[in-house]
Amino acid sequence: MAMEKQSDKLKSVFLPFLSTSHIIPLVDMARLFALHGVDVTIVTTKHNSTIFQNSIDLDSTRGRPIRTHIVEFPASKVGLPVGVESFNVNTPREMTPKIYMGLAILQPQIERLFEDLHADFIVTDMFYPWSVDVAAKLGIPRIMFHGASYLARSAAHSVEQYAPHLKVESDTDTFVIPDLPDRLEMSRLQLPDWLRSPNQYTELMKVIKESEKRSYGSLFNSFYELESDYYDHYKRVIGTKSWGIGPVSLWANQDASDKAARGYAKGEKEGKEEEEGWLKWLNSKPDGSVLYVSFGSMNKFPYSQLVEIAHALEDSGHCFIWVVRKNDGEGGVFLEEFEKRVRESERGYLIWGWAPQLLILENPAIGGLVSHCGWNTVVESVNAGLPMVTWPLFAEHFFNEKLVVDVLGIGVPVGAKEWRNWNEFGSEVVKREEIRKAIALLMGGGEEDAAMRGRAKALSGAAKRAIQPGGSSYNNMVELIQELMSLKLSKFQP
Repeated sequence: MAMEKQSDKLKSVFLPFLSTSHIIPLVDMARLFALHGVDVTIVTTKHNSTIFQNSIDLDSTRGRPIRTHIVEFPASKVGLPVGVESFNVNTPREMTPKIYMGLAILQPQIERLFEDLHADFIVTDMFYPWSVDVAAKLGIPRIMFHGASYLARSAAHSVEQYAPHLKVESDTDTFVIPDLPDRLEMSRLQLPDWLRSPNQYTELMKVIKESEKRSYGSLFNSFYELESDYYDHYKRVIGTKSWGIGPVSLWANQDASDKAARGYAKGEKEGKEEEEGWLKWLNSKPDGSVLYVSFGSMNKFPYSQLVEIAHALEDSGHCFIWVVRKNDGEGGVFLEEFEKRVRESERGYLIWGWAPQLLILENPAIGGLVSHCGWNTVVESVNAGLPMVTWPLFAEHFFNEKLVVDVLGIGVPVGAKEWRNWNEFGSEVVKREEIRKAIALLMGGGEEDAAMRGRAKALSGAAKRAIQPGGSSYNNMVELIQELMSLKLSKFQP
């Protein structure tokens, strides 16, 4: 009887990487599993839990079987100040290796947790390749979470296999990425540095790929209708199971309370005042008239680039909301004066630091966005049916730009030519004329703009259908849970 009781519920452990852009989608996935009756424990450190704990508390009050298990980050052991335990825009470069050291110290403790929590399966970020060995030892499935698109992973695999970038003469000459469903062209400068020439990260990516082949399968925050050709292609070339269960932000955050709770929590009074500010401003604008400008949680621009963006926005003739980071010194003064000016003219609104992106994007006043092509933002703009100006910066952004512009036809490139590391400024400064030109194409109201908006709206409809009963992502989720349950029950067979 006790064995039967034990076997009727699936127990899982989710392990997000210590970076906001990886934490948020994986936690949304964990919440979806809990929504479908799977018992979920999310393992993370104290500081990183503040990013999502409000959402978990909300789900718990709804009776969903989900909780957070905190492990203490060994800051003092690796020589870090208390609270520095994640990779984000404010993490000083010299502290990055120390955070990795902290993770290595935590690894045995996390391994024991998988066992102590009696997990039937684990879902871990791609940056924990060691977890596949732990799962094998425990005799349970490990599922890998990929924070990118199917196209990006397929393109990276193709570049690794065929090295087309070595067949062109210069860094700016373009080449076609071989063996993909579409003809996609890039230059060497737009490739991640680990693909251009081997480095430590190249070795890590090989280890990650090997661990994926030994895993039960992979999860993506994508849906079949968004990139069907690449979804099929990826599964074929990698040769493993994979499930797109996106858009996870749309599925896991259907109430206004969910959308407001998502991301860094502010004090109630502070959050309320700020929300009333931007919301009141947005609600005073005509439908589709405002441009949303955000470059994600990991980006930092040099002062010279902030100046170009500010001038382009002011000269564009369109209203805008710009999510911007405080810059010390000269840049800070310039931006404060700029903010004062655009506030007075009611043309612009600046949000400093973290923004409630889901709530902003679904406001009818928003007509499009300027984006770094981070995968979370691409998916969230598709949910909202919005076209975008694409400005890729680092990670797999340049591959995502190809999907948005060349495959889906819902983006206008700003013309960024150079990949850089997430914690570097890079040498490229995109000029205000280029930025203004792209904004004019996006918000201009011409035929091209209308066709792009039509395609974005159609994808938004497809996104909403994917997560409904009978939709592609819904079916994937149900099928995966049934498979995992069958595996669990087979252990109890005599």
